Amino acid sequence: MQDSYNTNRRDFLKTGAKVASSIALVSIGANMLFADSTQRINHAQATDSTQTKGEIMNTTQLPFRILGKDSAALRVSALGLGCMGMSANHGAPKPEKEMIKLLHEAYELGVTYFDTAEIYGPHTNEILLGKAFSDRRDKVVIGTKFGLYYPNGKQRQDSKPASIRAAVEGSLKRLKSEYIDIYTQHRGDPNTPIEEVAQMMQELIKEGKIRHYGLSEPAAKTIERAHKVCPVTAIQSHYSMMTRNSESDGVFSMCEKLGIGFVAYSPIERGFISGTMDKNTTFDKKLDSRAHFPRFSKEALEANQVVIQLVREIAASKRVNDKPATPAQITLAWILAQKPYIMPIPETTKLAHLQQNLGAVQISFSKQELGEINTALDKLKIVGERYPEGSDMAKSVGL
Repeated sequence: MQDSYNTNRRDFLKTGAKVASSIALVSIGANMLFADSTQRINHAQATDSTQTKGEIMNTTQLPFRILGKDSAALRVSALGLGCMGMSANHGAPKPEKEMIKLLHEAYELGVTYFDTAEIYGPHTNEILLGKAFSDRRDKVVIGTKFGLYYPNGKQRQDSKPASIRAAVEGSLKRLKSEYIDIYTQHRGDPNTPIEEVAQMMQELIKEGKIRHYGLSEPAAKTIERAHKVCPVTAIQSHYSMMTRNSESDGVFSMCEKLGIGFVAYSPIERGFISGTMDKNTTFDKKLDSRAHFPRFSKEALEANQVVIQLVREIAASKRVNDKPATPAQITLAWILAQKPYIMPIPETTKLAHLQQNLGAVQISFSKQELGEINTALDKLKIVGERYPEGSDMAKSVGL
């Protein structure tokens, strides 16, 4: 990048701390919540401030967010935890006992939202969460997903009503639960109208098997069609400093129009924005899905270091627990500051990384800082698509 551009970026980061007090801070704490959030908390998710004998309660409170509104409102911790990598797709499955311990530690640190899917493993990740939370089920929010399968290694979407019925019963059994807090269609099914899916979600809500309805990677028009049949609580899509499609494809606008929350998966760009990867980083072709993604090719890993450079410069002006902020903390704080209805769900299998991620809630940006950071991001050229061009994975996004 040109020297003058680097100088300009350093200048705004150095002066960010001196912004006049008249510039409103964009906080990622409780003041970013909707003013009437306490009235719109789903009663089933509300927690008492006192502890009764024998009751398991988390020992730390994180800021919270409200996904959805009215009857579809769901109270969650400002940062959730993506659990997929504990069991699949990002290397070999981790030891079950260690992951159960990590899940309990996350809960004790204030995390209340845990994300899984029947396809993770498949099935083993849901089983893991079932074992971890059966003794505190009413204290956590568990989101799982349906409708995406890989028979014989070929991606297939199936959201026919009968298939959803079978899927929800399987998930409930594996999760050792009588209900699912938010049940999300993993990818759209081109052979099943979204109205039929939404109608089934409405029936499952009435039956008490699920409490909220979500969609993953949908088109804005699909969200609107589904919401007319059954209120949608949250959209779950890939969103990070490197993947910002939802800002321009109408999804954020639709969420705001209808009062729908947004769950940002892969907020640290599948680990890349942590700053620990370079052109020599490799991935197991059999156990790690990143090995097949263009954005994780050697060329892309090298070219996209400009993102890491920018994030590190931002981090130099922020502190967490009296220490310099990390790239992961900056990108999570940036996501939280974009919209008050967004909850990132970073993945991790290590306690140190979990603790570091949660430190992001201590970071705030002024409006001027956010504007200048976004302008800098706009000027960066991201190399490599999320999924291989023409693949089933690419085709199933935005249906």
